[in-house]
Amino acid sequence: MVNLEWYRTFKSVYKNGNFSVAAKELFISQPAVSQQISMLEAHVGYKLFNRKSKGVEATEYAKLLNNLIIDALDRLENVESGFRAKAEDSKRLISVGVSKDLFNSFGSTLISKFDLIDFTFAEDDVLFSLVDAKKIDFAVVTKKFDTFDTIYEIIGKIKLVVVGSTNLDTTDFRQKLKSDNATEIEQWLNDQKWYSHDARIPHVKLFWLHAFNKKRPAIVPNYIIPSESEMLEMLSRNTGIAITWNCNSRKYIKENKLQLLWNSFHVPEEYVYLLSAKNNNLNSFFDTISKELKLFFGNRM
Repeated sequence: MVNLEWYRTFKSVYKNGNFSVAAKELFISQPAVSQQISMLEAHVGYKLFNRKSKGVEATEYAKLLNNLIIDALDRLENVESGFRAKAEDSKRLISVGVSKDLFNSFGSTLISKFDLIDFTFAEDDVLFSLVDAKKIDFAVVTKKFDTFDTIYEIIGKIKLVVVGSTNLDTTDFRQKLKSDNATEIEQWLNDQKWYSHDARIPHVKLFWLHAFNKKRPAIVPNYIIPSESEMLEMLSRNTGIAITWNCNSRKYIKENKLQLLWNSFHVPEEYVYLLSAKNNNLNSFFDTISKELKLFFGNRM
């Protein structure tokens, strides 16, 4: 039976012209190299190397054998290296920064692909500083940062939408949307029970700015729950409305736990970026994260 280690040893001896050098390269003893070459010679039926005062000299048959196996052996070693790199990657701890709001939507996607992740929750500017200082490996942000020491890639788009509990009667509201009466639409929204993940209502303010061209909405949140996922969960069990990223509300709408009230064309989509430091030897991780999140955001609501 052919032993691939014999050919690996043959390749090293042929390249180096010396058993001792081959032994060091292969991390085995010189007697082991001699034994493997002798076994290969017995297997092929030809002498492969002639001993000389300094090293060995390949015979004509060795030259022929090298020409026949070198390409196949190189391909095999490349495959082995690829599998070894993947095995090592699977055991490496990576650090990923993301806002708590976005984590709720795709965190499980990354957890299903990697065994070891250290997540950091922070806002975009803080996450950029951490990546730039190489204190975390990656960040998922909604703000573009383009510097000499960092790289970024667009992985998707998200948008703020108005959602409501399924027990909410929206007949009147939908009629107002059809008539495109901004004043009546805003009044209806002002009259509802509001849920927010932040007392400063940043989502509401941004939505109002684009939808109604107003910086100061009149609404005051009835319930402030400092987690967007928990806020949506509570909303699905009670009555009221909220403004959230479409990626966070998608599963609730799909499962008929919430209803989409308004996906205003006045409100623009925002890009989501994957950010990383340059030359951090984590290209394979960057590519995997990018691919998975592009698939996630590609299935937008």
